[in-house]
Formats: sequence, C-alpha cells, structure tokens
Amino acid sequence: MVRVTVADLQAQIAELTRRLEALEKGNGAPVAVATPPQPAAEPAPEAIGEEELLAISAAIGAYLGVRAHIRQIRLLGSTAWAQQGRVSIQASHRLQS
Repeated sequence: MVRVTVADLQAQIAELTRRLEALEKGNGAPVAVATPPQPAAEPAPEAIGEEELLAISAAIGAYLGVRAHIRQIRLLGSTAWAQQGRVSIQASHRLQS
C-alpha cells in the first residue's frame, strides 16, 4: 500500500517536473496549468461632484440653521429609505374585498 502511494507520488513529481521544464524552455508545447481564483475587486467609490456637495451642504445648513463644516461624506449601505417608500405606496392602495 505504501509502496504504491510512493510510486504514484514519484510519477506525479516526474510529470510536474516535465511540465515545469517545458514552461521554462518556452517551446510552445501546450501545458495545462491551473490558476487559483482571484478574489473579486471591490468597486472604487464614486467621487462626489461639486453639485452634490453643494446640495448636501445646503440641506445640512437648512436643517441645522447654521453653516456647517463638512469633514467627510460616505455612503452607508442601507435600503431603509427604499423599503419605507414601498411600504407607504403599498399602504396607500385601497384593498377591495
């Protein structure tokens, strides 16, 4: 049992050595090489334009009543607004019985 396993491992090492030599020589021989899967890259955050920044600043100023200094703006991944909008629309429909 152990001898068979050792023989199989030696055969696999010989095959891998042959493939490696073929790749290093670059002789154009087709060699199947598996590549590990790459992790998905995170999308780059979109830059906030000047118009959006002015609109946000104006809204904050109107809400607080004073001119506020904006240090950072970031988008939070929340679907609460969309869900609340759907609830209000569905609640406005008259149900017929």
